[in-house]
Amino acid sequence: MADYKGIITFEPGKRSGKPCIRGMRITVQDILSWLASGMSYYEIITDFPELTKEDILAALAYSADKERKIIYAA
Repeated sequence: MADYKGIITFEPGKRSGKPCIRGMRITVQDILSWLASGMSYYEIITDFPELTKEDILAALAYSADKERKIIYAA
């Protein structure tokens, strides 16, 4: 699993404190929504050249980790 700790950031005044990519205004949720709509890594990076494949993998890893913590907490 990709190490997301240096990529996923939280800032209270940015996007309501949602997890963002490297301090940008692009959230993990944005990336997940684009992937869920059928966009490929290539299409996302073409539309948002400030993103990297590592950013996308970090968003997926963060989401998987968060889901795992929710399941084990139940």
